[in-house]
Amino acid sequence: MSLEVTLGTLTLPNPILVASGTFGYAREAARLIDLSRLGGVVPKTITVEPRPGNKPPRTAETTAGLLNAIGLDNDGLDEFVEKKLPYLASIGRPLIVSVAAKTLDDCKRFAERLNDESAVSAIELNVSCPNVSGGVDYGTDPRLCERMTAEMRRRLTKPFSVKLSPNVTKIADIAKAAETGGADMISAVNTCYGLAVDWRRRKPKLGNGCGGFSGPAIKPIALRCVWQIAQAVKLPIIGIGGIANVDDVFDFLVAGASAVQIGTANFFNPRVTMEILDEMPRVMEREGIRSLAEIIGSLEM
Repeated sequence: MSLEVTLGTLTLPNPILVASGTFGYAREAARLIDLSRLGGVVPKTITVEPRPGNKPPRTAETTAGLLNAIGLDNDGLDEFVEKKLPYLASIGRPLIVSVAAKTLDDCKRFAERLNDESAVSAIELNVSCPNVSGGVDYGTDPRLCERMTAEMRRRLTKPFSVKLSPNVTKIADIAKAAETGGADMISAVNTCYGLAVDWRRRKPKLGNGCGGFSGPAIKPIALRCVWQIAQAVKLPIIGIGGIANVDDVFDFLVAGASAVQIGTANFFNPRVTMEILDEMPRVMEREGIRSLAEIIGSLEM
């Protein structure tokens, strides 16, 4: 029985990753879970230059989910490499660094800084953050997506994934553009654009107004996106959106994902990844599954 999965040239010991923006830079989580059991870690998205993020309040709980407008608050590329990367490297698990490029020149700067970092297994190019100005420009227009993906491919020597937005009419078209541009993988999906209001105050609950909605409520949307992408491209897919238990994981694998990222569930159950990893072999044994490759993309429609 094997939990190992492959995403192009990247091999993971198991398909359970943690999602960018929900796990910080992993140091705090080490007090709650055994990080060395994870299939890999995707730390908080970084930008080339430091960003202060959006004004508070930045999060608001809603029915079956969480609305956030963090605004890519981070200390920038150089600070990440110098201060965050050494600890992340010590975990000993594949590290997929999430980056957000606002311009094509940013791709060059990310590549120049990360190409030679042996601790970095892959890059996740976030073209789908709904909480910053211009954050989804390259993730909603196929031509722009292909252009940025091609620029990253030209500069980057490591495998990389393009993280797509569900806030589009045809996500398969964006996935095809990323494939044409040279992406190695697709990550799907980022948060859904949403709004929460305090009707008594006649004000939004987030300081930024609208924000990204995540959690169990978006799972059917994310699952549909993964299935549509799997029909449109030949690239491996990392499924994201509303995953909170072992059945959710298998749903995404059957729909076409080769691995998954668990995000919002970490907030209400910090040990969820460990519980899923404990349960997966038992489910596989019960169902007669020897390798996850047997079921990936096996959904019959």
